[in-house]
Amino acid sequence: MSFTVAIVGRPNVGKSTLFNRLVGKKLALVDDTPGVTRDRRPGDAKLIDLKFRIIDTAGLEEAAPETLQGRMRAQTEAAIEEADLSLFVVDAKTGLTPVDTALADMLRRKGKPVVLVANKSEAKGSDGGFYDAYTLGLGEPTPISAEHGQGMLDLRDAIVAAIGEERAYPEDDEAVTDIDVRAELAEAAEEDEDFEPEYDETKPLRVAIVGRPNAGKSTLINRFLGEDRLLTGPEAGITRDSISVEWDWKGRTIKMFDTAGMRRKARVQEKLEKLSVADGLRAIRFAETVVIMFDATIPFEKQDLQIVDFVLREGRAAVLAFNKWDLIDDPQAVLADLREKTDRLLPQARGIRAVPVSGQTGRGLDKLMQAVIETDRTWNRRISTAKLNRWLDAQQTQHPPPAVSGRRLKLKYMTQVKARPPGFMVSCTRPDALPESYIRYLTNGLRNDFNLPGVPIRIHFKATDNPFASKAKKKR
Repeated sequence: MSFTVAIVGRPNVGKSTLFNRLVGKKLALVDDTPGVTRDRRPGDAKLIDLKFRIIDTAGLEEAAPETLQGRMRAQTEAAIEEADLSLFVVDAKTGLTPVDTALADMLRRKGKPVVLVANKSEAKGSDGGFYDAYTLGLGEPTPISAEHGQGMLDLRDAIVAAIGEERAYPEDDEAVTDIDVRAELAEAAEEDEDFEPEYDETKPLRVAIVGRPNAGKSTLINRFLGEDRLLTGPEAGITRDSISVEWDWKGRTIKMFDTAGMRRKARVQEKLEKLSVADGLRAIRFAETVVIMFDATIPFEKQDLQIVDFVLREGRAAVLAFNKWDLIDDPQAVLADLREKTDRLLPQARGIRAVPVSGQTGRGLDKLMQAVIETDRTWNRRISTAKLNRWLDAQQTQHPPPAVSGRRLKLKYMTQVKARPPGFMVSCTRPDALPESYIRYLTNGLRNDFNLPGVPIRIHFKATDNPFASKAKKKR
């Protein structure tokens, strides 16, 4: 992206609605309640033929620095400093307020280009608010309706005039494409049953951080980044949107998603909290690896176990992080107890990696990221067909499938049909009669013998075709 734009304004003027319009997706939470947005959220915007990076921000209000509103203001001011241009949004329907005037003065002092945007201009009686915007001294306001998409062409022209055509439309460099080796890998896999593709150590990795409210998710991410990128504080439930941040860990790009705290469904009553939780669930589905934050001082609450179960049912790779380790008095004894409880309370994730960390002090962060990489490697693992069938024969020799109605079940062939998470297909007789205990036996065997700790394993059993069935049909 050639330049960066920050959307600023007082609460409830439609900043997040405009952000969603420009990125073409409903990424930011939108509600009639003022102050929904708290952190700054980046995105890639496209406005007709104009492409740029955009940042949604919290509503600017006058407040003491130590208050929640004061910390939100600091986040917005950081976005203004980062951006090349500010879209200053006012509400044409309700008109100007003293807060708008104060914000206009602040933006002028920054000395950066500003485009004044009069939102909600489609409403009746909005003409007065539109003309009042001239008094802010920031030039001619651009009337738009972010909700209905009106005025987007005029907004494009105003941005180009403010940033300059050379900056708005940089000359495209010639695209350089890498050689596509996927077809070669597929061909090699077909020819060699022992073929196993190597893990790509360079591909970007999507990681979601989830957990109960006040578990320390945002503090942990800030510690990773080395800056106060996300809003934090002693208040529970500060994070509402799922905010993504990118950073580099030992040469690898990590896209990390901070999510709102997830309470038990029965306790979630307010519409806004329901939207926040739904946004967090979408982040889990989009991520590849999910770090589930536990409060080490009160671990394994019922909601913790439900979050882990949801992550695994969605097929994501999971890592446990026991946060606030700096508050633990007897670390060795507590860690042994936590690992015993992990194995006992989470049998569906046997061997899941669990790391004690402290978002406040930075303890254990390298070990946590190493666990994330190793778990992603396991989640992407592909096992050759030859190895699987040798293993299947050994498993049946050691523990044959049971006999049903006097006929022993036979498992004839096995192959891996997918990764992310590992999924297998077994060709067998009467798959519907195979008992759940034998399926668990195979699942645990795969996990132990092929080193697949802590990731979901899916096994699909397919009935073997009867070679005599087609002949019988022909005779008829």
